[in-house]
Amino acid sequence: MVSIMPKILYNPEVLGHKPKSYHVENPERVLTILNSLKSNGFDDIVLIEGKSTINEILEIHSRDYVYSIINLSKSFNYYDGDTYLCDRTLDAALTAFKLAKEAVKLALKDRDLYFALTRPPGHHAGISGRALGAMSNGFCIFNNIAGAARLAKNYMKKVIIIDFDVHHGNGTQEIFWNDNRVIHIDFHQRGIYPGTGDILDIGGEEAKGTKINLPFPAHSTDADYIFAWNEIVEPILNYFSPDTVLVSAGFDAFINDGLASMDLTETFYRFVGAKLSGYSVTAVLEGGYSIGLKYAPPAFLDGYVDAKDVLDNLEDYTVINSNEVKSMVKNVKKIIGEYLDIF
Repeated sequence: MVSIMPKILYNPEVLGHKPKSYHVENPERVLTILNSLKSNGFDDIVLIEGKSTINEILEIHSRDYVYSIINLSKSFNYYDGDTYLCDRTLDAALTAFKLAKEAVKLALKDRDLYFALTRPPGHHAGISGRALGAMSNGFCIFNNIAGAARLAKNYMKKVIIIDFDVHHGNGTQEIFWNDNRVIHIDFHQRGIYPGTGDILDIGGEEAKGTKINLPFPAHSTDADYIFAWNEIVEPILNYFSPDTVLVSAGFDAFINDGLASMDLTETFYRFVGAKLSGYSVTAVLEGGYSIGLKYAPPAFLDGYVDAKDVLDNLEDYTVINSNEVKSMVKNVKKIIGEYLDIF
């Protein structure tokens, strides 16, 4: 068990980013998580004042992109067919960026879990917006987890990013494509937006093997994800012994969450929390749009707090039925093993 309860970093300014009519990415997402966490005993909410500066954003994104966001957010607009902006979007996005950076600073100091309730989300936002040829920004404005990772790197810390959002974190991968000091491991559903994240995408010339993509078939289960974690993620964590683990915490792979076709339950999120117990963890909210927001976040934190009990009572997931997943995992190990002496 860890020394203290996980802390949730929040600023109500993130609620100011609002659509004109119904949109799946709306302020209720954060309120749903807050209410669910509180009702499950996770009520250590830390209010973080202020927001990041434009210069901080420019450490991640191009000037043209940042100033296009500034101009578009003067009134209600769409950056693309998926991604809206309103007159409070800029403040919300700068606040979210600060929440992520404050979370990593605290996690490095205390070696506990800090969960930043960030919105708009960020992992699809690349250097100049749409990343790796994607058709849209996928609701994202500034890449919050990239800001946190860059800050940790500035402190000369070893960083691993784990993204379990159902959609590939194409923006994050683009930003750190040529950076061999940032390991990026991405769980996602194959064949859906943004259409990136192939197992052969392993990083730029000087960073090959540091970008690990795990594309799962539709209706993959807890057993499939846990199998991949044990076979790939666990050895990487043990090998690199990171100073902090940053989690792009999207909860849209939860069964019936709405925007994809995965069949995860609380079991996987509780398992991940347990496996990360003892690490410094910075979790940054990404996706999740309905039922996943209610059930997955408290399971994730519960696993972190009660790791031994969770892992002692976990079913045996060393054997799975999905030949597709077994084949994918085998191929990833072979490809990454050519660059990293891990498997």
